[in-house]
Amino acid sequence: MKRISKLRIPVTRGLKDIYAMDMRLAYQAASLGQFNVVAFGRLAAAISVVRSALEQNQTKIPLAIETLDEAIETLQAVRKKGDETGIWEITKDELPPILSGIDMAEQCIGTLDVALLAQTADLLLRNIFGEQGGQSK
Repeated sequence: MKRISKLRIPVTRGLKDIYAMDMRLAYQAASLGQFNVVAFGRLAAAISVVRSALEQNQTKIPLAIETLDEAIETLQAVRKKGDETGIWEITKDELPPILSGIDMAEQCIGTLDVALLAQTADLLLRNIFGEQGGQSK
């Protein structure tokens, strides 16, 4: 019986652009004082998907996961403030680690494949909805 090899479909320029736009437009909105919960969600989702996919793929890019973790940690603080105050903003001190995370995510995304990104996004989305479904308000 012939063994079927796993097909790896590399991330295309179009998919890279979608992720980059989600991250860069949110960052630009934050820089201009026009940040909101939707921009936050797009930025956090894009960085989180790339980070989780890199971990699954056991990336060899130096400091990739650490850089993305720092951006995610900063975004968690932004989320906490937004949830508590209803004001969604990224301060000037929070911008650098987030920009570093965006730059790293863009650098790394080409090392991933489409299926891994899609599976990772689906898994994270299911975890979010599962987490919210278990909470009571």
